[in-house]
Amino acid sequence: MRFVVLGNPDSPRVEGFQSALLSCGLPPAKIITWSDFLGGRVQLSDIIQVNNIVRLESPGRDWPVEKLLLQRGAQAAEFENQWAWIPSTSVKDLAFEKGRLWPSRQWFLGLKAALMEVETQLKDSAPHCVTHNAQEIEIMFDKPHCQARLHAAKIPTPRTLDIPQNFDDLTAKMQAAHCRRAFIKLAHGSSAAGVVAYQTNGISHRAVTTSEVVKTKNQTCLYNSRRVRTLTSLQEIAELIDTLCRHRAHAEEWIPKDGFQGRSCDLRVVVIKGRARHKVVRLSRHPLTNLHLLNDRVEGKLLRNNVSPESWEAAMHSCEKVMHCFPNSLCGGVDLLFTAGFARHAIIEVNAWGDLLPGTLHENQTTYEAQIDAAINNHVSS
Repeated sequence: MRFVVLGNPDSPRVEGFQSALLSCGLPPAKIITWSDFLGGRVQLSDIIQVNNIVRLESPGRDWPVEKLLLQRGAQAAEFENQWAWIPSTSVKDLAFEKGRLWPSRQWFLGLKAALMEVETQLKDSAPHCVTHNAQEIEIMFDKPHCQARLHAAKIPTPRTLDIPQNFDDLTAKMQAAHCRRAFIKLAHGSSAAGVVAYQTNGISHRAVTTSEVVKTKNQTCLYNSRRVRTLTSLQEIAELIDTLCRHRAHAEEWIPKDGFQGRSCDLRVVVIKGRARHKVVRLSRHPLTNLHLLNDRVEGKLLRNNVSPESWEAAMHSCEKVMHCFPNSLCGGVDLLFTAGFARHAIIEVNAWGDLLPGTLHENQTTYEAQIDAAINNHVSS
């Protein structure tokens, strides 16, 4: 029994998983790189052997891989011809630009095609076990589709404002819903890239974001950074949201989060084999709580002492119910917020690869060690 990982070998995710295998007394995983897979240099069916456990890892944070996904999604994006896209012939000449947000719909369509190919090749492979289901990863990366699935399962989520076409369309949707505060997100984004927390009373306007529009003579570009900016200019806010909407955006009601230790807070809960396990509280002085923005984190048990047992149990039950919507995926990262007084909660994100929480333990195991145990037990029982 051996693990095979499709991933980027230098990523902290793959390195963390390899370290976890070592601590569990297991041999290192066989690594298939996304670049080799996307480039057609390897076939999963040639590598996977009987009793292998296959882990599909994130292809993110690797510029050559990002270009390959943009190339793979170019034809489908051109066929849609609804969102920003770059011709395949132009993608190969793109140079890396730190913080640049390339057409995320095109990237997603490339990922979707790649995941379909993964699934096809796995069907032709020797009998094995897979920790992440390709079709379910696709749904988790499509925020409107994912939220619709959660809503159908009667899981508490923010009220959706659908897919805005531009700023004027967004404000019309907000007015129709009697909503003055909204989160606008790239429909296929992650790590707060392309997120805007926008509020208005009809006269004044305020938006908090890490994204910025940069115009040149030839194009309008979108960049993302760790710097959190507050915009009050209606023209600047409208221009930013117009640009985001060209990439396909998802808008939802902004539910105020309760505070903890004097800051706004929410939780990342890692659900493994149906159990809510590792929990991290993310603390921020602004609406964006993502940890890579240098926000603080504390262990979930500290917050739990301030929440009634009934409210905490209900929230964890919702997290577990989320992953029941993705029954063929061993693990997922679920983000949830508590409203004022910690009386109610809502699920705000589902992350196929939301398990990168170094240093966080549950029952003396890291997220990766817990998944290794669960995967082996699943494989043995099957």
